[in-house]
Amino acid sequence: MNPGKIFNAVIAAVVCVTVMAAGLWVYRWLEKDRVLRQVVERLSADSRVAEVLVTKSEYDEQSKRIRTTIKFLEYDTAGQPLEPKYFSFLGNIIQFQALVIRFDDKLVEMGDRLRGKSAYLFLKAFVLDGEKTQSFDITENNEIPAGYKIPHADSEFEKEVWNRFWDYALKPEMRENAGIKNAQIEAPGSMFLPGTIYTIRIEHDGGLRIDTAPIPAILKGETV
Repeated sequence: MNPGKIFNAVIAAVVCVTVMAAGLWVYRWLEKDRVLRQVVERLSADSRVAEVLVTKSEYDEQSKRIRTTIKFLEYDTAGQPLEPKYFSFLGNIIQFQALVIRFDDKLVEMGDRLRGKSAYLFLKAFVLDGEKTQSFDITENNEIPAGYKIPHADSEFEKEVWNRFWDYALKPEMRENAGIKNAQIEAPGSMFLPGTIYTIRIEHDGGLRIDTAPIPAILKGETV
């Protein structure tokens, strides 16, 4: 074979391999960037809301207290409901524990791609009662929160992102380099009664609050 043709073929093969490698690198970078963006979107402060409804309220003869069953319904950033959770308590003054992560003010002001919004994550629903305190997990430590798994994502990379999230949230020594101003637990609560919809709202520049509104007439048959 003509040496010139062999040389050209080798060059073409090298170029082809280089282009393919570059294309694969770009694809992986874009995929990781997509995962990061979607993780942050699912944690953004202005989109994490939940609603709570009392589905059953009855007097418990044994404990001489009101037994309250609630439906906890969280919504994703697109406003779509996640899988509802049901909790039953002796008592009706219920609190919701959430991890709140606030980033440095400058990062928020600049609209930093990953740290331009505070992050909030519901952890538990509970009723304080001394040694008889009742508590149910909403999200467990070191896991990808239910309902927040990104479809068709690189699962290993997504798991790595969440592992770093928990490290930053729970290990003070790691916060400074991440631009985290503080990470703290908030636990808003209310007396939960039938006939009311309780909406947990997350303020962009503040914390959690619970708003109330009467249940629409069309839904009253669904509750006590």
